[in-house]
Amino acid sequence: MSKKIALTALFTSFGIVLSYIETFIPIVGIPGVKLGLANLVIMLSLYLFGIREAFCINLIRILLSGFMFANIFSIIYSLAGAFVSFIVMVIAKKQGLSMVTVGILGGVFHNVGQIVVASFVVETYSVYSYIPVLIISGMITGTVIGVLSFLIKKRAGKYIIKMCKE
Repeated sequence: MSKKIALTALFTSFGIVLSYIETFIPIVGIPGVKLGLANLVIMLSLYLFGIREAFCINLIRILLSGFMFANIFSIIYSLAGAFVSFIVMVIAKKQGLSMVTVGILGGVFHNVGQIVVASFVVETYSVYSYIPVLIISGMITGTVIGVLSFLIKKRAGKYIIKMCKE
């Protein structure tokens, strides 16, 4: 049990580091689009630890990253996107969809969750015109995160699971 706690803390830390690194990677020409590197940690957590642990890692990562590197609005947008994305990823995983598909759905629905909140914050529905760009970017970044998650799980997953059970 103590190893599992240590590993979830390590994953949380890794997610925070990836969130920080992402602040230095601008996506030129597409405002508001990010790579979603920290979602790599959430995907791996979901598959290696479980729903509860992945949810806690996600929540703590967003709050700590937001307070350290961003502002309250960033936290609100991130929480909205993460909540919608997480629910969709859990459902997709339970349906037996591949990690790549789960990653794609996570990327797309993270953007959908954020755009819904943005429409309330700016009090206009015109932000929904940005949905096609966000869906395409979510599909691309979700594919990358899904493939990376699959490869890492394939190479290191059995060792991480074994450490949790010891």
